[in-house]
Amino acid sequence: MVKVTLKKGKEKAAWQRHPWIFSGAIDKIKGKPVDGDLVNVVDSKGEFLAKAFYNSHSRVALRLIEWDESIEINENWFYEKISKAVNARNYLINEETNTCRLIFSEADFLPGLIVDRYADYLAVQISSSGIEQHQSTIIKILAEICKPQGIFDKSDATAKSHENLEGGQGLLWGNLPPEFIEVKENGIKYHINIIEGQKSGFYCDQRENREILAKYTANKTVLDCFSYSGGFTLNALKHNAKHVTSVDSSPLAVQTLKENLALNQFASDKAETIQNDVNKQLRVFLEEKRTFDVIVLDPPKYAPSRAAMDRAARAYKDLNRLGMLLLKSGGLLATFSCSAAADLETFKQIIAWAALDAGKEVQFIKQFHQPEDHPIRSSFPEGEYLKGLLVRIV
Repeated sequence: MVKVTLKKGKEKAAWQRHPWIFSGAIDKIKGKPVDGDLVNVVDSKGEFLAKAFYNSHSRVALRLIEWDESIEINENWFYEKISKAVNARNYLINEETNTCRLIFSEADFLPGLIVDRYADYLAVQISSSGIEQHQSTIIKILAEICKPQGIFDKSDATAKSHENLEGGQGLLWGNLPPEFIEVKENGIKYHINIIEGQKSGFYCDQRENREILAKYTANKTVLDCFSYSGGFTLNALKHNAKHVTSVDSSPLAVQTLKENLALNQFASDKAETIQNDVNKQLRVFLEEKRTFDVIVLDPPKYAPSRAAMDRAARAYKDLNRLGMLLLKSGGLLATFSCSAAADLETFKQIIAWAALDAGKEVQFIKQFHQPEDHPIRSSFPEGEYLKGLLVRIV
């Protein structure tokens, strides 16, 4: 196997079982690895550290996957990792919920692989050359263990470009998913569009937070921003919200939300859907002097990297300032960030700045986190990306 030697003093991350080694830490390479090849990583004295996927085009040049030199990375190794990840989540599937994340990349020792279950179908995202090189083995194992009707590739072209991989989506195994798949989460039915939907088709990382927040919405007027297919909207209506207004810029998302409202037989006079840019619509509400009891702000990733944090902080602050101005006294703001670059303390500070700009006094009364099927590996804190705050306007 190709041997990759790290510079002196750069072995600490590997010893601590962090799965990333950046290109600047590499001293020399013995052999000529192709991107995606397995290599042995050694320290400056030549002592074994770990086995890793190599990529010459990526800033993360080495993705460490195994720290036992005697273990061979073969089909049995992949079967063990995949089956362990899937079996650990089996208890989440029940009569109320039949969708969850089965494999969460580095957290499950499979860097660059995400697998989501939607009823009888799997959506797969591949973002590393090592995983792509073993794709056929992985798909074979997923088909054997999960026994789905079909497995569909939902890999993100931008994420793949970081590893010099070509983007591409399509059927990987079995039957092509229909236009809409019916799934259940928290006892609520959803039509999921795997092929055309955002990300893998649904955001199952908010499953627990939707149910937690819904308990605060009984007899309240709710504004659900970036509503997508209606996760927070539908949970609020299930818990007897007085009225929910949902805003999203995507025509497909708004149409899917309308279908989900009908699918669950929620009264049409209790729900309003608006297709518009959220920031623009919030300003429209301000002009109309319209206010709400509960507002949900669940925007897309504003900070894809630490370099983007300054711009993201301004975007988060302005968005939350507008939200606070639209809340009644004593109202609640459920605000989220899915940017790993923004840790919880930084996010709290941004919300505090937003409150000052809005001229509001606020209290943090609850913290939201990603659910159990999105675990955070102790040696990879970067896996903690989703955080949220429940804020009361005093």
